[in-house]
Amino acid sequence: MEQTSLFEMATSEPLASRMRPSTLEELVGQQHLIGEDKILRKMIESDHLSSMIFWGPPGVGKTTLARIIAKCTKSEFITFSAVTSGIKEIKKVMEDADHNKKIGIRTIVFVDEIHRFNKAQQDAFLPFVEKGSIVLIGATTENPSFEVNNALLSRCRVFVLKELSSDDILVLLKRALKDEKGFGMEKVKISNDDLKMLAEFANGDARMALTTLDMLVINGNTGNDGTITVDKETIEECLTKKMLLYDKNGEEHYNLISALHKSMRNSDPDAAVYWLSRMLEAGEDPLYVARRVTRFASEDIGLADTNALNVAINVYQACHFIGLPECKVHLAEAVIYMSLAPKSNACDVAYMMASKDALSMLSEPVPLVIRNAPTKLMKELDYGKGYQYAHDTKDKLTTMECLPPSLVGKTYYQPTEQGNEIRFKNRLNQIKDWKKSHKK
Repeated sequence: MEQTSLFEMATSEPLASRMRPSTLEELVGQQHLIGEDKILRKMIESDHLSSMIFWGPPGVGKTTLARIIAKCTKSEFITFSAVTSGIKEIKKVMEDADHNKKIGIRTIVFVDEIHRFNKAQQDAFLPFVEKGSIVLIGATTENPSFEVNNALLSRCRVFVLKELSSDDILVLLKRALKDEKGFGMEKVKISNDDLKMLAEFANGDARMALTTLDMLVINGNTGNDGTITVDKETIEECLTKKMLLYDKNGEEHYNLISALHKSMRNSDPDAAVYWLSRMLEAGEDPLYVARRVTRFASEDIGLADTNALNVAINVYQACHFIGLPECKVHLAEAVIYMSLAPKSNACDVAYMMASKDALSMLSEPVPLVIRNAPTKLMKELDYGKGYQYAHDTKDKLTTMECLPPSLVGKTYYQPTEQGNEIRFKNRLNQIKDWKKSHKK
């Protein structure tokens, strides 16, 4: 067998793996969880661990944090993959963990992409989590409320990991260039502006940023003195996407989403599709675009076309299931639909007006007539007294007042006559007329 030097073995490992932090102090970001006196840090330092789920976007340190926890607490660390781990493998490891517990060894089982495990696989962990044989740490990019079995989720604490900022990514890139585990032994020349641009382009994903830097240095121009130069030409050659579409401050990112939003609002499908393609071809996350389109469906269309939100949610799901490049056509369908749909911002305006009053009048009491009265004492205090059950009336309407006394007569929702919203306007007018005529 061919011998490999220790140096060759180390450098053949991907940069993102070589630069993986091994202590809480080295971890960049997530200070809301691991900063001084923050809850997760306290749990780790006091060695009082419970099973937990890390929920956050890719490349923010979910796996790294799990490894650091195992190291800090001197625990056995085992990882599972949804692709390679069947029920048989899970049960075997759980039995070993059971044995380790009896001899005083704690086992941390890290389940990456736990949302990809089926119900049977997740259920296999449950009895061992329940009796404390293991500390389960699951990692997911999806909302665990929908993707993790309720029985398992109820026994885990959910920690939300935030997307890394561009400044966080920049710290990691500079560290990789100086650290001996990275390119500290090499002479690498890359401008600070290009590093900032790379940090912006990574979109909060540390792994993507480090992998890209690794590729850029490997493909850089090596001079006679051994200096490796990474210039814009090298960057464009290595990245099939035109990174320069996003400027160093990320301003163009917001300019483009603004252009898409305003083109849809202006009922211009051609412009909307153009700005959509500009974003996707520049490497924008399709789920980010889908989320913005979903917001648009209610903010700018609302009840004028009640199907707009359905289209937006369906397209988000399609993007999630299929991914790039196939989901581009789904997003095109969504932005064209939104552009052509009748427009109304009445729902958005109603909420903004109501929230303004809510924030300035937080102490307004709930009228007694619509308070819940589950106990005898509450009933004696007139909670729910005089409540009118609309279903018991002929017209399914009552004259009961539901706003606090100081807000009686206040109007928030003012429907337009656009699209379907004219039906809601007519219905609202009918209700108001009925209440006026039946008021005592």
